[in-house]
Amino acid sequence: MSKTVRSFVIGLVAVLTVSLGTGSALAAAWSSTDRWGTWSNGGYTVRNNVWGNGSGPQTVWANSYSNWGVWSNQPNTGGVKSYPHSEKMVNRRLSSLGSLRSSFNVSYPNAGSYTTAYDIWANNNAYEIMLWMNKVGNVGPIGSYQTSVTVGGHSWNVYRGSNGANEVFSFVRTANTGSGQVDVKAVMDWIRGRGWFGDVTVGAVQFGYEITSSSGGLNFNTNSYSVSFG
Repeated sequence: MSKTVRSFVIGLVAVLTVSLGTGSALAAAWSSTDRWGTWSNGGYTVRNNVWGNGSGPQTVWANSYSNWGVWSNQPNTGGVKSYPHSEKMVNRRLSSLGSLRSSFNVSYPNAGSYTTAYDIWANNNAYEIMLWMNKVGNVGPIGSYQTSVTVGGHSWNVYRGSNGANEVFSFVRTANTGSGQVDVKAVMDWIRGRGWFGDVTVGAVQFGYEITSSSGGLNFNTNSYSVSFG
């Protein structure tokens, strides 16, 4: 079998698996097996975003920016392989925001190793704020434990560190949840109050699945997701 035919078969199997695995994906408005597959809808951008070393096949599908998901088959090895997500750009100073909130509802597998997380970027990606809503398997945040806090509507264990390119603040929810609302501005105001950054410009608010392993193929479904600010 040629490389071209083999790649086609892998993609076809992935699409069929996604379609059979979830009713939402069956009549998806868009899907892609491209590791950098990107779709714009309703002022948001949905991305497949497969970038890690030794990554496996992954298919993203979307009915809208709010209702989307992936079938992902990542090997049982260390290191993040992908972060499929939906992104909303804010591009506002933190002090100028009267509010910045988000809501989500997901169906996530109790297998593999991954986290369902927000990735919020500030000051041209100098700062990365991660909000871990649930985590499964052998995954953990960057940096060292700082404190525990209840802010933004949730209780978290807070970690601070660096990935070599930017500072990372990770808020790991003390109990897994598949749905909820988050006051993102309150979380960022809390960070600013600690003196960890100043009046930053909030860039992208991303929400998705940071996948380390999903051997055999797993479905990650976002039933709804939205961001509002003003």
